[in-house]
Amino acid sequence: MQYFTSAAFEKTLKDLVSDRKDRVKKAIHLCVAFFETGELPHGLGLKPLRHEFWEIRAGISDRVIFRKSKGLIEFLLVGSHDEVKRFLKRI
Repeated sequence: MQYFTSAAFEKTLKDLVSDRKDRVKKAIHLCVAFFETGELPHGLGLKPLRHEFWEIRAGISDRVIFRKSKGLIEFLLVGSHDEVKRFLKRI
């Protein structure tokens, strides 16, 4: 499996304060570990959204959206529940 981050993801991550950024990085690490080992860690909140888009939790208010396709996971967005809803309306 290959893992990438989009430019939009990098920008939203860069704009976060350090504790939120750390939670996002931890959630991504747990997500990658899940896809590599098959063991779902408690609290990740992994769920399918639509088609190839998925969501994980990075704390109470932050969500990470990624696209999963054959052999590739691309992290697309860090945002609140409302930002995720707006993102899904645009795709």
